[in-house]
Amino acid sequence: MPSTYSVLRTMGLIFVLVFPSTSRTQEFYKGKTVTFILGSSPGGGFDVYTRTIARHIGKHIPGNPSTVVDYMQGAGGLIAANQLYNNPSMQEGLTVGLFAGSLVLNQRLGEKGAQFDAGGFNWMGVPVRDSPVCVLTKKSGIASIQDWFAAKRPIKLGGIGPGSTPSVPPRVLKAALGLPIQLIDGYKGTSEIRMAAEAGELDGGCWNWESVKVTWRPALESGEVKMVIQINPERHPELPNLPNAIEMAKTEVARQLIKIGVHDQSSIFRAYSIPPRVSKDRVKILQKAFMDTMSDQGFMADANQAKLDIYPMSGEQIKQIVDSMLAVDAKILADLKKILLD
Repeated sequence: MPSTYSVLRTMGLIFVLVFPSTSRTQEFYKGKTVTFILGSSPGGGFDVYTRTIARHIGKHIPGNPSTVVDYMQGAGGLIAANQLYNNPSMQEGLTVGLFAGSLVLNQRLGEKGAQFDAGGFNWMGVPVRDSPVCVLTKKSGIASIQDWFAAKRPIKLGGIGPGSTPSVPPRVLKAALGLPIQLIDGYKGTSEIRMAAEAGELDGGCWNWESVKVTWRPALESGEVKMVIQINPERHPELPNLPNAIEMAKTEVARQLIKIGVHDQSSIFRAYSIPPRVSKDRVKILQKAFMDTMSDQGFMADANQAKLDIYPMSGEQIKQIVDSMLAVDAKILADLKKILLD
């Protein structure tokens, strides 16, 4: 039987071997700065959410690092995604990225310029799952989904480009439900689409209820624009009487196109990514800090003041969705490629 001394000595060795490693992990962030890299321009939804999170997340990371928000816009977020995946200087755990979650599926579909494997990213969390709706102007003459199905001309909807939120739902709805749609890409953002619709250049657009209810509320309240359909797994709690696209899908293929093409992508559209070669212990620290921030009273007060909806998902939940998207059936994958990228 080993002596008390030998047991204590062994325990001491374990303490020496394990504790310093844990201590180094806990203290790594002390005096450092965590940089949030956005694949979008300042002033948009990505920016507002990130700045609100950045003001509070540092106190939930051991060592209480400072935070800064930077921008790497271009190519619909591809430049930022490529840098986050490949840049050696971003692999320490001091860089967090936010690019459109639709790039995950687009990379699987063969997106030109995607120099990353979407399955290789780590995921920190998402603050809100987007809830797409289609909003049409009174001038369009479309007041209901029945009107839209019966329309004798394609309804003009504004988009940004393949993979963007305003462009994905119209493409999927046209293919899955047969709605008459003419998608006009090339707008720089939803504010431009909104102004073009108000000017009569477009009939409307499809993007997130979380944004629509804030930015287009006066027109909604006056009746100048109206929501005609939502594209969500279940009807949004705030929109219980608005028809839902998945309820109108007549085939399993149509349901899969809507689920993978819109539901899954919308769930992870604002997913914060951690570069692939960051150590597992630092990934866990950032993931925990994110979820702790989501319930932080100061953060919630700031989010409420900015009218930001908070409906978070953890990094593990995001990974499950990403893995499911990347393992999509070959036939559905081929259909989605034609719908979303061609």
